[in-house]
Amino acid sequence: MAQNEPRDLAPQRLDHLRSLIRESGVIRVEALCRQLGVSPATVRRDLDQLERSGAIRRVHGGAVSVESRLDEPLFDSKTSIAAREKRRIAEAALTFIEPDETIYLDGGSTVLELARLLRERTNLTVVTNSLRAATELAGRGPRLILIGGELRRLSQTVVGPLTRLTLEGLHLDKAFMGTIGVTLKEGLTTTDPGEAYTKELVMGLARQVILLADSSKAGKVSFARAGKLEHVHVVITDKGVGKDFAKELNQKGIKLVRA
Repeated sequence: MAQNEPRDLAPQRLDHLRSLIRESGVIRVEALCRQLGVSPATVRRDLDQLERSGAIRRVHGGAVSVESRLDEPLFDSKTSIAAREKRRIAEAALTFIEPDETIYLDGGSTVLELARLLRERTNLTVVTNSLRAATELAGRGPRLILIGGELRRLSQTVVGPLTRLTLEGLHLDKAFMGTIGVTLKEGLTTTDPGEAYTKELVMGLARQVILLADSSKAGKVSFARAGKLEHVHVVITDKGVGKDFAKELNQKGIKLVRA
């Protein structure tokens, strides 16, 4: 331990460190050094201690709070969160859709905004596991294909291994995906393993995967991994996305669109 970092301050520093990580969800070592006024070596030792206690999880260059893992709100509650940003993200996503394509619409409130913009598009085929998206398109618009499986009432989606029976028989030009959280290491995450299964399956089948996620999702980790970032080609988000996250997406060759 460095001479200017007294041992008797360690418990206070650990509490402060844990609080910073819990509030941020995910944070880098450099930022912790600045806020705590200690060396990178001290921060890393403290992070190791917190990880052993189960309070946080180490990630490349920083840490994620286990205490910040996300619970999923009811679907109707999600639609009111960052509503303006979601609308702009959906409008940006619309520019990626070409005539006569077969596209997949995932569950989620941002993808639902995109479905609403497709009600006059008759030159598309839409495949979806979202009951809400299907309702938006049931009266008019694209040719509509619903996949079969187990209904997840919380998200109003059809999920789980039974979805494979329909999906593996289809060619998907583009998949527009939602997520509860996304990090560089964990990729896409969600709260339900059945939903994660279907998301990952779709991402492996589609020719191009486009993630629609407002900036509040960046750096957040939920319960079940739902697909690697390596399978994502485009991320459409809002202007609030952090510079570090944007930079690392670019380094991975993932196109970033700020709506």
